[in-house]
Amino acid sequence: MRILIIEDEITLNRTLQEGLSDFGYQVDTAENYKDAEYFIDIRNYDLVLTDWMLPDGDGIELCKLVKNRSSRTAVVIISARDDKESEIEALKSGADDFIKKPFDFDILLARIEARLRFGGTNIIEIDDLIINPDEEKIEYAGEEIELKGKPFEVLTHLARHRDQIVSKEQLLDAIWEEPELVTPNVIEVAINQIRQKMDKPLNISTIETIRRRGYRFCYPNKIEDPKAK
Repeated sequence: MRILIIEDEITLNRTLQEGLSDFGYQVDTAENYKDAEYFIDIRNYDLVLTDWMLPDGDGIELCKLVKNRSSRTAVVIISARDDKESEIEALKSGADDFIKKPFDFDILLARIEARLRFGGTNIIEIDDLIINPDEEKIEYAGEEIELKGKPFEVLTHLARHRDQIVSKEQLLDAIWEEPELVTPNVIEVAINQIRQKMDKPLNISTIETIRRRGYRFCYPNKIEDPKAK
C-alpha cells in the first residue's frame, strides 16, 4: 500500500517515512502543498497523512482535493492544535482521522492500519469476484484463480481504483519499488497474463484498455460467447 506524507518539519517527515517504510508501506513525502498536489496528480494513494499547517496552504484544503480525486483514499490530519473545534473542523472537512501532536508512533501506526481496514482497502468484493490482497488470493464464483505476483498486484490496484483510468506510469509508481529501472511494457505483460489466466478461462472481462491513457477496471462485464449465437 502506498502512503503520501506531507509534513514541513523535516525531522518528523523523515521519521515518519522511515517508520512506515519499515512496516512495508511504499511512502512518498512532500514538505509543502504544491509538491503534495504534484504527487496526488500522478499517483494513487491508499492513505494521505498531512499536517494541518503547511508553508503554502493547509491540510484541510488538501483533504478536500484528495477526496475529490478519490473518495476511497483515507486522509489523516496531524496537528499541534489541541482544541475540540479544530478536530471537529478537520473531520467535517472529510478527514478520516485527526491526531494531535505530539503523538506516539506506535499509536499512529495502529490508527493508520485501522483506517486502512475501515476504508475497505483489504478484501475487494465485486459481484462474484473476491480479491484478497493479504493472502494474494482471488476467487470467482467460489473457484480459486491462480494469479500471483505483479499481475495480481496490477489487478488489485485497478480494482481499488475502479472509478479511474490508471496510466502505465501510475501503475509502475504504485507497484514497482524502483519504477525508473523497469520499462512500461512490463505492464502490458501483466495485463496479458490477467487476460490469459483469468478473463479468458472464465469468459469475463476485468480490464479495459483506454487508448493512449491507460487502463480501467471494468468488471462486471461478461464477454459474449460467439458460439451461443
